[in-house]
Amino acid sequence: MSSPSFVIAAPEQATLPVKGSTQRFPVHRIYCVGRNFAAHAVEMGHDPDKEPPFFFQKSATTLIADDQDFPYPPATQDVHHEIEMVVALARGGVNIPVEEALEHVYGYAVGLDMTRRDIQAEMKKMGRPWDTAKSFEGAAPCGALVPAKTIGHPSSGAIWLKINGELRQQGDLDQMIWKVPEIISQLSSLFELRAGDLIMTGTPSGVGAVNKGDMLVGGVEGVGELHTRVVDPA
Repeated sequence: MSSPSFVIAAPEQATLPVKGSTQRFPVHRIYCVGRNFAAHAVEMGHDPDKEPPFFFQKSATTLIADDQDFPYPPATQDVHHEIEMVVALARGGVNIPVEEALEHVYGYAVGLDMTRRDIQAEMKKMGRPWDTAKSFEGAAPCGALVPAKTIGHPSSGAIWLKINGELRQQGDLDQMIWKVPEIISQLSSLFELRAGDLIMTGTPSGVGAVNKGDMLVGGVEGVGELHTRVVDPA
C-alpha cells in the first residue's frame, strides 16, 4: 500500500520519552480527572464527599517535556500549578471492568495540569466549558514515562511540588478519592479508550499561582520528577 499524501503537512505526532529506552510513547489523547483529592476539592469550594468522577480533556499538542520551559500563556493574570500522577495506556477498550483495568496500563509519569484560573472562574460563572482554561500551548508539562513492568502500579507514595525550592503542594497517592482502576473503568464507560491515551489523575491541595521566572520541580514517589521554568513567551 502506498503512503497517503496530504493537502497540507501532517501534524507531528505528540510523544513522550520512556525512561531507560530510546523508543518513545505516542500520545493519542489527554484526559484529566477533576477534584480527585478531598483536600483540593475543599480548597476549590466543593464538598469532598465521594461523587461520580468528572473528566475534561487537554489536546495532546499541549504537552511539553521535562526540562522544557513553560511559556506563560496569554489572556490571563492567574496561572495555577496542579501536580499530578499521569497514567499511560498501552491498550484501550470500552466498559473495562475495574479488576481488569491495570492490565491496560503501560506506565506512569509526573505531570502538571496548568490552568488559567481566572478564565476558569469566569467560565464557571457563565456555565461555559473550561477548554480555554485548561487546553492551551504548554498546558501539560510531563516527565518521562516509567513502564509499569519496572515499578508496578503505584497506589501510595508522596506527591509534591516545589516552586523555587519552597514546598507548595504535598499529598499521598492513597488520598485519591477515585483510584486508578476505578478511573479507567469509569472513563471507558464514557469513551472508547485507545492505546496512547494519557490520564492525569488529580492534584492534592496547595494549588496556586506561578510567575515568570519561577522554577517548578515536582515528583511522585517511585515514579520520578518533573522540572520546568516559567518563561515569558516573547
